[in-house]
Amino acid sequence: MRDPECLFCKIIAGEIPGDFVHRDDQVVAIRDISPKAPTHLLLMPIDHVASAADLTEENAPMLGRLFNVAADLARDAGIDKSGYRIVTNSGSGAGQSVLHIHFHLMGGRSMGWPPG
Repeated sequence: MRDPECLFCKIIAGEIPGDFVHRDDQVVAIRDISPKAPTHLLLMPIDHVASAADLTEENAPMLGRLFNVAADLARDAGIDKSGYRIVTNSGSGAGQSVLHIHFHLMGGRSMGWPPG
């Protein structure tokens, strides 16, 4: 399903340009337009899910695929050995600015803890 008002749905549909690094029948990955690390990709499902709070058991196969793609992209970027971070925000208080679940894959620099 698609939300016609959603920025990421529009990017996935090709209505707005995106720098795609992966696309399959469940998941896409694009380069973040404001990267916070040398490698900073956004991975998201093709079907619209607003946030982590809206995930259901039916989303399990898509999430498995998304994390498999993330691991492949980390290897491709050469950050699999040094380490990388995968994070999603749920709700405005956590920093979610686009209401389409997406995961930030970041690496290529040292990451502090706690974030934010």
